[in-house]
Amino acid sequence: MGTQQLAGKVIAVTGAGRGIGRAIALACADEGAAVVINDLGGSLSGEGGDQGPAAEVVVEITAAGGRALANVASVSDPDGAASIVDDAVKAFGRIDAIVNNAGISRDGMFHKMSASDWQAVLDVHLGGTFHLSRAAAPLFREQGSGSFVHMTSTSGLIGNVGQSNYSAAKMAIVGLSNSIALDMKRFGVRSNCVAPFAWSRMTESIPAETEAAKQRVERLKTMTPDKVAPLVAWLCGDAASDVSGQIFCVRRNEIFLFSPPRPVRSVHRSEGWTPETIGSELMPALKPSLFPLQVSADVFAWDPI
Repeated sequence: MGTQQLAGKVIAVTGAGRGIGRAIALACADEGAAVVINDLGGSLSGEGGDQGPAAEVVVEITAAGGRALANVASVSDPDGAASIVDDAVKAFGRIDAIVNNAGISRDGMFHKMSASDWQAVLDVHLGGTFHLSRAAAPLFREQGSGSFVHMTSTSGLIGNVGQSNYSAAKMAIVGLSNSIALDMKRFGVRSNCVAPFAWSRMTESIPAETEAAKQRVERLKTMTPDKVAPLVAWLCGDAASDVSGQIFCVRRNEIFLFSPPRPVRSVHRSEGWTPETIGSELMPALKPSLFPLQVSADVFAWDPI
């Protein structure tokens, strides 16, 4: 058993039947929380459903002496998301933290991206994060406490090829999290993001056609979901009561804090700007500070520690 930092807490984890979500749910239960295991049990691309993955995690937690229940609703449906909160309250009397982890993947180059693949990924990642968070918000406000942990990705924070829908959704989640943190600060509610590096069904879909991409995949395989879980569990607890609006990243035994977008340079011209002076004066001044076009592997180029 863990140190019971989450004793008495009730935590809902979406996409908890497999991979990162499962590891988070097990860690939270080990720390004493009652856990709602939400997982539709669909394919990586979001089709179908299976009650098995969620039920198996519940069995694993209860066999170890913990408390858990399964919910197989789709977070992309507002009513389904609300049922997760309802189930938590009915079974355990309250809800203390939400971990928005559920996701699907429909990768493809932007110039080939279909409208349906674009919308499906946004509906689950961004829509699901909003629907579940919105369902829990009134209860958090009423009790004067609560924690949201949203899974983002370096695909959005930095970039990756062939993931425009996924990257857009994950970057939008950062903005949503920050807004939740600002809007609900006065109620004692916090909201943070975690970008995980871990080998899972989601990362299996990353294109690996070049040698560099293949090497990145091999690095990912060494990063297991259980490495992500401790930070998420900690963010759900009272010890993190003064941490909100942050973006963390976990890469095996490394934990990073990301900076939010902020101005890096400015140029003033008292006469104002014209297209000509932008080209002749502004851009030469700003050019040394322009960020290069990179993918996640360019920034995290060393082997995971």
